[in-house]
Amino acid sequence: MKVVILAGGMGTRLKEETEFKPKPLVNVGGRPILWHIMKIYAYYGFNDFIIALGYKGWMIKEYFYNYAVYNTDFTIEFGNNTITFHNNLNDNWKVTLVDTGEHALKGARLKRIEKFIPQDDENFMVTYGDGVSNVNIKELLNFHIKHGKIATLTGVKPIARFGELEIDGEKIVNFSEKPQTSGNYINGGFFVFKRKILEYLYDRDDCDLEYGTLERLASEGELMVYKHEDFWYCVDTLRDLEYLNKLYERKEAKWMMWEK
Repeated sequence: MKVVILAGGMGTRLKEETEFKPKPLVNVGGRPILWHIMKIYAYYGFNDFIIALGYKGWMIKEYFYNYAVYNTDFTIEFGNNTITFHNNLNDNWKVTLVDTGEHALKGARLKRIEKFIPQDDENFMVTYGDGVSNVNIKELLNFHIKHGKIATLTGVKPIARFGELEIDGEKIVNFSEKPQTSGNYINGGFFVFKRKILEYLYDRDDCDLEYGTLERLASEGELMVYKHEDFWYCVDTLRDLEYLNKLYERKEAKWMMWEK
C-alpha cells in the first residue's frame, strides 16, 4: 500500500531552520524528521512511499539520492572509481519523489501524485511531513477498512505547550513539563483514504485538503476519526523541535517503536 507524505510546505514559523532547508529535513536525533516518519510506517510493514515535494524539494531528492552515503560508512577507490559500503541499511524502502509545485496547497499536491497510485489500489495512506506519533498504523488501517467510508483521520489530544502546576495553597506539589491536554481531539494527520478521494480534488494550487475537501466529506458522512490517546507531536516552531530532541536525548522518544 502506498504511503504519501506531504513534504512541500514552507514552514514559515520555523524560519530559523527552514530558511536553509525544507521542514521535513530538520533534524531530530541527528536524522531528518521525514526519516522518523518513514520509520514509523516501515515498523508496521508499509515501505512504499510517495513524497510530495515543494519548497526546496531538490534537497529532499538529494538526500535520498545520496541516502547510502549519508547513512553508512564507505570506502572510495579513486583508481577504479568504485564505492564500497560497509553497513547494511536495513531500510527496504521504495521511494517516489514527485515535484508538486512550490506554492500548491495539500489537496493539489495529492491530486498531482494521482498517477503514482495504481488504479487497482482501493486505499492509500497520507501523512504530514512534520509530525510523529506512536499510533498503531495497522489498527488505523483496519478501522478504516471496517467502516467503509472514504476518509479516516487520526484524532489526537495534543501535548500542552506550557508546564502545568498542581498547587496546594502556595506550595507546588506537582510540576508537569508538557502534560497531554484533556480537551477536544484535533486532526493529527495519519490519514487513510479510499482512492475515490482523488475525485474530490483538482489540479490547481489553491485546492486544499482540510478546508474544502475534508469539510465536504464530513458533511456527506464520509469522514471518520480514529482516536489515538497516546503520544503525538508536531514540529511547528523551534521550541517544538527542541522538545523532540530533548525527548530523544532522554531516550523518551515514544514514536521510535523500532528501537524497543
